[in-house]
Amino acid sequence: MDIDFGTELEDFRAEVATFLDEAPTPAIREAGRKLTSVFAPFDQCMEWHQILYRKGWAAPSWPKEHGGTGWSVEQRYIFAEEYRKRDLPPLLPQSLGMVGPLLIDLGTEEQKEKYLPGILGGLDFWAQGYSEPNSGSDLASLSCRADVDGDDYIINGSKIWTTYAHHANRMFMLVRTDNSGKKQQGITFLLLDRVDYEGMEIRPIYGLDGSPEQCEVFFDNVRVPQSGRVGAENDGWTVAKHLLKHERGGSAASPTLKRGLERVREAAKTKPSGFGTMLADDPVFQRDMGELEADIASYEHFEKLSVSGHPISKDPSFPSMNKTMNSELTQRVSVMITQVSGTEAIPFQNEALRVGANVEPLGSDLDLIAMPYYLNSRATTIYAGSNEVQRDLIARTVGMEG
Repeated sequence: MDIDFGTELEDFRAEVATFLDEAPTPAIREAGRKLTSVFAPFDQCMEWHQILYRKGWAAPSWPKEHGGTGWSVEQRYIFAEEYRKRDLPPLLPQSLGMVGPLLIDLGTEEQKEKYLPGILGGLDFWAQGYSEPNSGSDLASLSCRADVDGDDYIINGSKIWTTYAHHANRMFMLVRTDNSGKKQQGITFLLLDRVDYEGMEIRPIYGLDGSPEQCEVFFDNVRVPQSGRVGAENDGWTVAKHLLKHERGGSAASPTLKRGLERVREAAKTKPSGFGTMLADDPVFQRDMGELEADIASYEHFEKLSVSGHPISKDPSFPSMNKTMNSELTQRVSVMITQVSGTEAIPFQNEALRVGANVEPLGSDLDLIAMPYYLNSRATTIYAGSNEVQRDLIARTVGMEG
């Protein structure tokens, strides 16, 4: 089964294109041009989220009864294509793409009523409290503790690599509630109503790209209500695996990869190769671009098959396959961007990257983001479960089927 973009969808594409041309503010467009990560600049991203919400387009993949668009697979894919053509900032995934779908699937009615409207409307932003200093890809070894005290849990411990926690007003997290049995069996999934509980501290971490995207979060006898638990106590590993299907599966990624390749191709037309021609005419560059373009086209076909309801999307290993291919292609695109930018990617221009800064960048917009994007993308094969772990999961699934 494949996606068929018939002529009856031309009016829909035109409607999407018109809205995306007219609705974003200059600051939102600037945030998209200066994107160096899967996480867009926070303030402009949340402003854009609320604009899309007012249009009814904030959550195309959500069920219509919970505020989704009710679009067909073809319409969602067209929206993603038109979106990326304009280099608009992607909405932050933790709320709309992770905890929201999780609550739709597994949350109680009270939790849905309490949390889904704020997620959909862009009023709340959720941080993800998973990794710990000694528990990254081996997430089941986490030790941040939650002990029952009446109707509450008392949390002690810490989390790290907590993206945009310094911007968040809510958090979903995994905690250790039992040390007996297998380590996966004593984990509980919690929702925190806010991130300013007494005893809770958030410290930003500055990455190699100069951005405080990640944070450390510390818990010292932090009291949170048990009503925030999703699923049963000590069954958080099952809940977390369900959420990872959304995190690793994600929405259409190939339009983003294709847009990155287009920007490289455009820049190569005016970049000298060092051999008397433009880089676009260099045979080695053409070979590398051709190989990457073919691999992205192959991934695009895989992605279209999956979102159209093909049986491959029901395969237990699909989220791992999708995450592995997407993350490695993202890194390869980032390498091509640095190659076409060359030495102009070297200067550290963190101030010029700030949206609204009155600082003229050195070189082109692509040169400005090339090195920060390259450095940030090194993490894509680590987060959401390292690719080594994903390949192991794929092998185990194939082994069971064999």
